[in-house]
Formats: sequence, structure tokens, C-alpha cells
Amino acid sequence: MSTEVSKQGYLPVEIEPMRVRDLDGVLSIERVSFPTPWSRYAFLSELLENDRAYYAVARTQDRILVGYIGMWLVLDEGHITTIAVHPAYRGRGIGRQLLEAVEIIGRARNMHRITLEVRVSNMVAHNLYVSMGFVDAGIRPGYYRDNNEDAIIMWKELL
Repeated sequence: MSTEVSKQGYLPVEIEPMRVRDLDGVLSIERVSFPTPWSRYAFLSELLENDRAYYAVARTQDRILVGYIGMWLVLDEGHITTIAVHPAYRGRGIGRQLLEAVEIIGRARNMHRITLEVRVSNMVAHNLYVSMGFVDAGIRPGYYRDNNEDAIIMWKELL
């Protein structure tokens, strides 16, 4: 059992491409997950104008939107731009499933590596990424504008 999965147990979800109709649910999770949430316009721009972007949502069997992830595909690299799981569903393997889904997309598109940034204080997320093969590669000082917190840059080789 992964360290991410709590005693609540693993919750299998269906991962599917994010659509504009998903944005109310995505924004609801965004607001309870981040001190500086993305706007509807930011997500619309990613979905409708960024041809390098891939965004997906996670749904329960009951079709409840419980998480999402976004990634930019640039040449042979993927950059995870965002990932969040609704607080009521955390610790049940959903973040892991979202990450696995973008890795599958990346491999299918011949990406060699994938990167992300994580707050230095977010040890739960950092531990998940490490458990999935990501390694620390550096620090982005003051990366998060809300509190000037540093970000750990992490990479994972896919090939």
C-alpha cells in the first residue's frame, strides 16, 4: 500500500479530459486547495487557447468530480502546472492516479521527462512525488507569490 493511501482506503476514479463544463467543480476544489486560486479565465485560457496543454479530471463511480491535473507538453518534456484533490477525498490514491494518467499521456507523446514544482512546506505532496520516482533538482526561491515561499523543482525521467 502506498504511503499516500490512508485508512480510508483506495478510491478508484475515472480520469477523463477536462471540459469547460467541469470548471465549476474544478474551481470549487481550487478555492479550497490553494491560497491563491486560479481564475475561471486562467482555466479557460488553458483549455481553449493553449495547444500545448493537457488537463484532466478525476471522477468517482458516482460521477463526482474529486480532482484534476494540468500539464504542458513542450517538445520532449511535460510540465505539471497544477494538481489538486478535494480535501474530503485526499489520502485515497486519487493524486497518484492523476499523476499516472499524465505519465501515460507523456509516454504516448514520446516525452522523456516530466517536471513540477511543490511548496517546500507541502511534505505530503513531496512524499507522493518521491514515491512515484520524482527527484529533487533545485529550488525556485520565492516562487509562490502569496507568501514568497520557495518551491522545490522535481523531475522524473520517463524513458
